Amino acid sequence: MEQQENPLDRERFSCSICVDLLKDPVTTGCGHSYCKSCINTHLDKEEERGSYSCPECRQTFTPRPVLEKNTMLADLVEELKKTGLQAAPADHCCAGPQNVACDVCTGRKQKALNSCLVCLASYCEKHLQPHFQSAPLKKHKLVEPSEKLHENICSRHDEVMKMFCRTDQQCICYLCSLEEHKDHDTVSAAAERTERQRELGLRRQTIQQRVQDTEKDVKLLPQEEEAVNGSADKAVEDSEEIFTEMIRLLEKRSSDVEQQIRSQQETEAGRVRELQERLEQEITELKRKDHELKQLSDTEDHNKFLHNYPSLSPLSDSTHPSSFRIRPLKNFEDVTAAVSQVRGRLQDILSETGTEILQIVSRVDVLLRQPEPETRADFLRYSQEITLDPNTAHRRLLLSEGNRKVTGTIEEQSYSNHPDRFPYWYQVLSRESLTGRCYWEVEVGVAVGVAVTYKNISRAGNSLQYQFGSNDKSWSLCCVVNRYNFNYNNIWTPLSGPVSSRVGVYLDHSAGVLSFFSVSDTMTLLHRVQTTFTQPLYAGVYVYCSGSTAEFCKLK
Repeated sequence: MEQQENPLDRERFSCSICVDLLKDPVTTGCGHSYCKSCINTHLDKEEERGSYSCPECRQTFTPRPVLEKNTMLADLVEELKKTGLQAAPADHCCAGPQNVACDVCTGRKQKALNSCLVCLASYCEKHLQPHFQSAPLKKHKLVEPSEKLHENICSRHDEVMKMFCRTDQQCICYLCSLEEHKDHDTVSAAAERTERQRELGLRRQTIQQRVQDTEKDVKLLPQEEEAVNGSADKAVEDSEEIFTEMIRLLEKRSSDVEQQIRSQQETEAGRVRELQERLEQEITELKRKDHELKQLSDTEDHNKFLHNYPSLSPLSDSTHPSSFRIRPLKNFEDVTAAVSQVRGRLQDILSETGTEILQIVSRVDVLLRQPEPETRADFLRYSQEITLDPNTAHRRLLLSEGNRKVTGTIEEQSYSNHPDRFPYWYQVLSRESLTGRCYWEVEVGVAVGVAVTYKNISRAGNSLQYQFGSNDKSWSLCCVVNRYNFNYNNIWTPLSGPVSSRVGVYLDHSAGVLSFFSVSDTMTLLHRVQTTFTQPLYAGVYVYCSGSTAEFCKLK
């Protein structure tokens, strides 16, 4: 006689998550068993919450429960499989922990097919049938299964919330519209949904149009990238060719100079050798004359002496005049000096033109630039966290709040010696270099300067030119006695605008834009600079007196 399956056995040996026979069964601390892969997947999903629960009894575990293999249950399932026990297909309709369960089913609950917004209950396929058969129930609103139907109930009146308060922007029940929302602008939830649906449709149209436009742009970008790469490769090739030609010209000029030096060297050396030969001959002749004169001088016979004296030949002019002097050995040093001067001029040209070329390269902008920000929300997209560098701070500046705040003090701080420190003016620079688009805000005291500067600004002197804004390497906004002044290269410009305790600074390095704002409920432009920045910039502040403070704000 064929063995009959027991539905109870199928249920006892099935995983409540996958609703199939247990595979590699493991047990949680509460005693329930699951397929090892099923329960691990369930626990992985709950990991973000930091607590874990059993899918059946909902007991929570912290930390993640250790799963123990249920050896006895595993052996029993394998043994029962040999007798033909399989999970019933119908069990796949049972609700697991990840499903919404039917509110009508008793015992093993089935998966809900829909939830009713009127009944505020969820129904499986069997128990949903009255909503398709009964005329009154056909008018109910069926939606996808949801576990949050209770959110449609007013917590105060325990009524379904079918109204919407436009004044408070919240769903309410009919009784709420008669009581605390009595004088508010209220409509039915359906009417509000219709209006919002219309707006949603318009927004979707806008999004879809933007998607289409963006997709067209995306299709063009590979061509643009290819053009950029081709243009850059051509520029590199042309530049290398030009610089190679310049190198060849320098090498040729070097060869010409060397050849000219060697030619002149041979000429001058020949002249020296020729002169040497003449002088040696003259020495020989002079020695011969001297010997002849000595013989005559040594003659004892006076008559013979007087007889031979008139026959002495006169002394010829010297080839080596007494005024002749050999110059110190620096005959070609003037040539070296001249070449050095050429090198200096060439270095100056390369330095100037190199900077100019690099600036031209940095201004290459294939894509259309994004428009400048208009609202504070737009500016905050470019917010830059600023921290101050203690190695640059004057010794009477106290840094705090994670090096975001600076306070002028009477006492000197115990900073170590550092070449970047400002020794005279009460100034400090940021750690971060600023390129691209950046925005930051500073809470300022009564006598503070907010600055942007190159890092190589001079530090050592005590004259005014070393203060932020008093040179051509820094720009500053001075906030003193409820007034604003802009200073660049020691040219002071009084500014008008609402005085606020917060100053905003916007920098677009590549575009050469620097703007200062007064920030309160709104942003007011105080001053805008349009120039060309040749180096990375740094944020800076300085204080005029002890007790004055400035703090870079956290904007994210």
